[in-house]
Amino acid sequence: MDMAIEAQFHVLAVDDNLIDRKLIEKLLKTSSFQVTAVDSGSKALEFLGLQEEEQRNHHPQEMEVNLIITDYSMPGMTGYDLLRKIKESSSLKDIPVVIMSSENIPSRINRCLEEGAEDFFLKPVQLSDVSKLRPHLLRRKAEEEEEKPKRNIRKRKTIEESLTHMLMEDLNKFISIEDIFGELNYEFSHKRWKFGS
Repeated sequence: MDMAIEAQFHVLAVDDNLIDRKLIEKLLKTSSFQVTAVDSGSKALEFLGLQEEEQRNHHPQEMEVNLIITDYSMPGMTGYDLLRKIKESSSLKDIPVVIMSSENIPSRINRCLEEGAEDFFLKPVQLSDVSKLRPHLLRRKAEEEEEKPKRNIRKRKTIEESLTHMLMEDLNKFISIEDIFGELNYEFSHKRWKFGS
């Protein structure tokens, strides 16, 4: 049962080091995750559909990404930069991000966690580390299931408010027209009465 649940999850692994990338890919696949591995932050953003220059021609990936695990120290865009870009994106901010690093620097770890990282793994990543990913994924899935009815209620409420607003506008227009006709009627009757006298 657990294997079937885990097999549903797709992890995007980001590491510029070939050996480290192959290791994390092997560990994830051993744990029955579906894996896409890329060698830079910019390629990760491209895969996620966030690269500005790629947006016109890029079609979003068919397979949903459930979690991103990225190295911290990479040339060009660091793992921290990638984390920030993901958390700034309205469509991607809810995807859990885990940072990996071969350096145990508390300030770096804290900075990533404060910016929204779910976890921070020290390299070399072990199978026991990968097993910690499952709770993040299951919690996120549970939150999504919980959020669905709330989203439907919010959507229905928005539609109801919009319809009420439209009806009120129409009613106000109708009342305004009635008022205008009423005033004209009064003036016409009043003048005719005065004229008749």
